[in-house]
Amino acid sequence: MNATETGIDIREINEKIARESAFIDLLRMEMNKVIVGQEKLSERLIIALLANGHILLEGVPGLAKTLAINTLATAIDVDFSRIQFTPDLLPADLIGTMVYSQRNEEFTLRKGPIFSNFILADEINRAPAKVQSALLEVMQERQVTIGDTSYRMEEPFLVLATQNPVEQEGTYPLPEAQVDRFMLKVIIDYPKKEEEKRIIRQNIGKQRPFASPVVKPQDIINARNLVTEIYLDEKIENYIVDLVFATRDPEGAGLGSVKNYISFGASPRASISLAIAARAYAFIHHRGYVIPEDVREVCHDVLRHRIGLSYEAEADNVTTQHIITEILNKVEVP
Repeated sequence: MNATETGIDIREINEKIARESAFIDLLRMEMNKVIVGQEKLSERLIIALLANGHILLEGVPGLAKTLAINTLATAIDVDFSRIQFTPDLLPADLIGTMVYSQRNEEFTLRKGPIFSNFILADEINRAPAKVQSALLEVMQERQVTIGDTSYRMEEPFLVLATQNPVEQEGTYPLPEAQVDRFMLKVIIDYPKKEEEKRIIRQNIGKQRPFASPVVKPQDIINARNLVTEIYLDEKIENYIVDLVFATRDPEGAGLGSVKNYISFGASPRASISLAIAARAYAFIHHRGYVIPEDVREVCHDVLRHRIGLSYEAEADNVTTQHIITEILNKVEVP
């Protein structure tokens, strides 16, 4: 149904979102003080934060992954933890454990680094399956159970997990079911020449720039509620469903050329993530309604880790990036 049939006043929503989303510009400006380039990474972090999702990030070391999430945490004035995943890590090293106190003759909780607002899970594929599972349970349930007690995570809660695409020795690849729990998978590349010159100047100067708190955690929580009010027309819903179904039945979508490259398509979680991420993208651009370009902008990041490639695709060097681009070019835009 359209806005007229449902009695929704788009102009009123648009004015409200334009007014309430003004803090996003302030947040981005503060991040840009510290992070040179990598606008896409900063934007995707904010989208995931507003959409209450998590990010899987792929990029070689030294591309400001830690700096980006640390700067965002500082600008919002929340706690940040960085966890270096290693093969000898145990679930207790992540979530904490009960420790016996001989003086008090009782067990007390020693919280792990997961008890924070923003978590950087560095090289998540280096940790064994039990540790990966413990992290992904916290991401999904937003709580930790230690002993007989469950502890809720403090909101806002965001996990940025990284993978190094170069070095695969001694790693434990994430199972597809676990990867699917990340709302976005973002691939970041090297900075441009001019950006790299600015990075050099910034890091060899007498005083490095730093971020200051400009947004309160409650502003993010309030913004999440506003994101759910952004108008999503039925035509946009149909467009999202068509895109996702094209990954499952490419031949039915007129994409017989990529049929043999896909072993399995995206799950319904992809459709949900596309809708929410498109709303968050509209919010950071101060709009109270979603347009097809919003969906197209976040489509690669939402779908790239949810499409299974066949052996034929690997043999022909066909990536999910290529398949998604083909789908976007073929599926009719409303």
